[in-house]
Amino acid sequence: QVQLVESGGGLVQAGGSLRLSCAASGSIFSINAMGWYRQAPGKQRELVAVITSGGSTKYADSVKGRFTISRDNAKNSVYLQMNSLKPEDTAVYYCNLNMGVMPRYDYWGQGTQVTVSS
Repeated sequence: QVQLVESGGGLVQAGGSLRLSCAASGSIFSINAMGWYRQAPGKQRELVAVITSGGSTKYADSVKGRFTISRDNAKNSVYLQMNSLKPEDTAVYYCNLNMGVMPRYDYWGQGTQVTVSS
């Protein structure tokens, strides 16, 4: 069993910053990547940023240059620094952990609300 606990969401004005944290615990092995996804009302869940075990990163075009993903392998944790926030960044943000080889497993956090006011 794997648990992901997120923190750091909240309400912020446009142009402000927030930092999301996610800590994984439980039967963790062979982590491939950890990342952040978001889902706005009426929209599908989308990738925000992901970081592999080797440190490679990938960002959605909409957040490039504003968001930074990082991880602490020793703590099985991943972080998302969000700067220059826009109202369109408003969504529930979910932490994701992908681990294993064959098969691979995906685990999700409960989600944390980020609301950006204009």
